Amino acid sequence: MKNIVIWLFTIAVILVAGWYFLSPLVIDNNVSEALPVQSESSEIGELDAAAFQDADSFHKTSGQAKIVQSENTKYLRFENFEATNGPDLKVYLAKDLAAGNFISLGDLKGNIGDQNYELPADFNAQEYPYVLIWCEQFSVLFGSAQLS
Repeated sequence: MKNIVIWLFTIAVILVAGWYFLSPLVIDNNVSEALPVQSESSEIGELDAAAFQDADSFHKTSGQAKIVQSENTKYLRFENFEATNGPDLKVYLAKDLAAGNFISLGDLKGNIGDQNYELPADFNAQEYPYVLIWCEQFSVLFGSAQLS
């Protein structure tokens, strides 16, 4: 009887761990955020744009990364964005593709769709030219876009 309980517990742990690690690969999270407009009279100005590139044949991204401005606030905007889903995905602004020195904009809102991330007031695209989709848990790059 004791062996059966241990066996069942082991199977349960394997199933839970398997679901945790594999479910992001099969479940998409769609986002559809509008352009960030602060008032009816404000206009959105596009300051910079770049296409996403795959990290490798398994970790893929596509779409556009753009820096847009509405009044005095700048945003990083993803349009027509798609990425391989994964656990613990973050949006980084980085000095290189290895994420050695970066600014975190937080969790990726969804692996599919248009989305906005407010940029720090002192953000400089010359200093942090890379937009990274980064798996923080495993330190893996999923994709990148290089701003000018």
